[in-house]
Amino acid sequence: MNGFLAALRTQRWDDHRYYHHSRINQSLHFVSAISFLFSYVMIFKDPAISALAGWLVAMTTRQAGHFFFEPKDYDAVNHASHEYKEEIKVGYNLRRKVVLLAIWALSPLVLYFDPTLFGIFTPAAGKMDFIRQVAAIWLVIGVGGVLFRTVQLFFVKDAQTGLVWATKILTDPFHDIKLYHKAPLALLRGELIDPGIGVEVAEWEEEEEDVEHEELPRLTLVWQGRESMLPGRDAA
Repeated sequence: MNGFLAALRTQRWDDHRYYHHSRINQSLHFVSAISFLFSYVMIFKDPAISALAGWLVAMTTRQAGHFFFEPKDYDAVNHASHEYKEEIKVGYNLRRKVVLLAIWALSPLVLYFDPTLFGIFTPAAGKMDFIRQVAAIWLVIGVGGVLFRTVQLFFVKDAQTGLVWATKILTDPFHDIKLYHKAPLALLRGELIDPGIGVEVAEWEEEEEDVEHEELPRLTLVWQGRESMLPGRDAA
């Protein structure tokens, strides 16, 4: 369990420090998080409303932040290029998001060509019926998108990475509110890039260096102990 929670903290930390520098992106994530919490509540009362709010508000604001406002030049804070960050992204990087969003945007066309969706629906009698059927499709795409990437990570990484990522995605709205609730006010002050991330990364790097320095003497002692046990060591 400790390993799972540590991996969850790592995924959240990497997501924050690599992909959320822009105050606009952070603010949009704050709006998105509130919208997702509304969707979480509504899924038990009206799944169609939940799906519509989730995709039309929560997902569009969240992804607009990534596509249009997050810097894509060299990340001097993390010493990483945009290409590198895209390559190591655990979840949906921008390329994968384009595919997912294209499926979402084009999915209503299926009902145009087959109003019953292979016999699943009764042909819509009006606009509201059509909208609710589209919402049902979007709900399946949303759940399917999470499950697909989770299972995919089982194979390209390992089972824990997939389960940790799924947990992170489902709990992101709560975590994003905690992280980014001050972003709109900072944005109103004219702060376009979060300066705190640089401070956080610097502190994290110092902690990592301290851990490495603590580990080196211990590893040296362990090696010396093993060395003394080698055959012929005393004779030497």
